[in-house]
Amino acid sequence: MATPIIVARDLAKDYVMGGHVVHALRGVSATIDEGDFVAVMGPSGSGKSTFMNLVGCLDRPTGGSYVLAGEEVAKLNGDQLAALRNRRIGFVFQSFHLLPRADALSNVELPMVYGGIARRQRHEKAMKALTRVGLADRYHHRPNQLSGGQQQRVAIARALVNDPSLILADEPTGALDSRTSLEIMALFQELNRGGMSVVMVTHEPDVAQFARRVLRFRDGRLIEDHRQTPADAAQMLAREPAEQEAA
Repeated sequence: MATPIIVARDLAKDYVMGGHVVHALRGVSATIDEGDFVAVMGPSGSGKSTFMNLVGCLDRPTGGSYVLAGEEVAKLNGDQLAALRNRRIGFVFQSFHLLPRADALSNVELPMVYGGIARRQRHEKAMKALTRVGLADRYHHRPNQLSGGQQQRVAIARALVNDPSLILADEPTGALDSRTSLEIMALFQELNRGGMSVVMVTHEPDVAQFARRVLRFRDGRLIEDHRQTPADAAQMLAREPAEQEAA
C-alpha cells in the first residue's frame, strides 16, 4: 500500500486586498503518494500557485489541514517550518535562482550551508548531486558560463542535495527551448523512476504529458484529478534527430 507524502484536507487561503477578501483557495483536498509525479495546472488566478506555496510550507493556510511526510504543518512554529522545508523539500524554479558570482558547486552547496553541514561533506554531496544531473565536469562554471538547460540542472542538483522527500517544481521549463525542456523532463522522469516524488506547476499541456497524474485548478478549487500514461521524454529525445533529418 502506498504511503502518502502530501495529505491536504479542505485547504483554504484568503487574502485581504483593499478591504476585500480574496478567496485564493477554497476547500481543496488532495492526497499525493510517495513516488508520484503530479502536474498542477490551471489558468492565472486559479489557485495552483497558492496550493504549491502551501504544499511547499512557504505559506500557512487560512483553513483546513496539511500533513507533509507524516508531520502536521499547522502545529509547527516558524523555525520548525523552515527546518521541515529544508529537510523534506527541494525547490526548482523557472528562473533558476542561482547566485551569479558563485560557481555550480557553491550554488548546489547552499542549502547545506543553511543546514550547518561541514564543508568537506558539503563538497562531496554537491559533487554527487552534480554528477547525478550530468554536470560533474561543469562544477567550477558560473551561471553565465552555462546554458539555460545547464543552469536548470544545477538548480535541480541543488534541490536534490539534502535528499528531500519531495521535489516542487514551479514552471521548470518556462525559460527553456523545446528540446532543452524535453531534456529536463527526461531528468525529472528518471528521478521519479528512482523513487523521487515530484509535484510540478505548469500551464503547458506538452509538459504535463510527462506526469503520471494531473490536478487542474479553477477559481480556487480543484476541479479535475486524473491519472494518465505519461509520455516518455527520453524516447522523444531519441527520435528528434531522426525526425529533423527526415524533414
